Amino acid sequence: MKKLSLILIAIVVCASSSQAAISYDQNVTPDIIFGDGNANGSFTIDRANGVELGLRGKLRYDATGAPQNIFNSNGDGTYTFIAGVAPTKSSPYPEWSFEFAINTDYDDTSGYMLDDLTYALQMTSTTGAAGGPYDVINGQNGDGVVLWDHAIGNNSTANGAGVSASDAAAYATLIGANNVAQQSWSPNWFVNASFDPEATGSYYYTLTAYNGTTQVASTGIEIQVVPEPATMALLGLGGLLLRKRK
Repeated sequence: MKKLSLILIAIVVCASSSQAAISYDQNVTPDIIFGDGNANGSFTIDRANGVELGLRGKLRYDATGAPQNIFNSNGDGTYTFIAGVAPTKSSPYPEWSFEFAINTDYDDTSGYMLDDLTYALQMTSTTGAAGGPYDVINGQNGDGVVLWDHAIGNNSTANGAGVSASDAAAYATLIGANNVAQQSWSPNWFVNASFDPEATGSYYYTLTAYNGTTQVASTGIEIQVVPEPATMALLGLGGLLLRKRK
């Protein structure tokens, strides 16, 4: 997947329809439809008004540089990873990524297709890095085109069977005829300020969907980036986190 330089868009937010009722460590509907061998689960989800929005953290690079179905969820919307440049990669790639899932009609009640709503995906942090809010469905990519390489499908799409568009016309057709879009991004692709994989701190992601100016669903997670275990042991925190790697 090529690196996308995202373009900031203005989103006018009026009164929300309801406060998000977040649930943790959930599967998204219908399954994980991007890539091969990616497992469902560990998402922090809001389901409201027939719309399902999910976010999660993931171990993108293990000690050999391979992705793992390891999410390091703490069961409360937080995910913990170790600071540092990812094995086999160069800066600014960290070991972790974040993943989002949008389903505008998860229970076949809303009738929404992807392009019937607008979206705001945003990241703030305690490290100074930030990104968004971006409309990651209807907004322009870094080339100034409404074209994203999300995996797109519907409620019957099987694991890994999502479709990505090759041009803007095909993308417009896909988001007008489908209700599911999913993506996995490295955080350094998403920020509009410098991202330092060595920095420790918290990264806060929110994903919200709107019908006009009315909020229909919203979810959020915190990625906690902590020191290496050896450093933590020096601080008396050695038992706090075990790196879950094969």
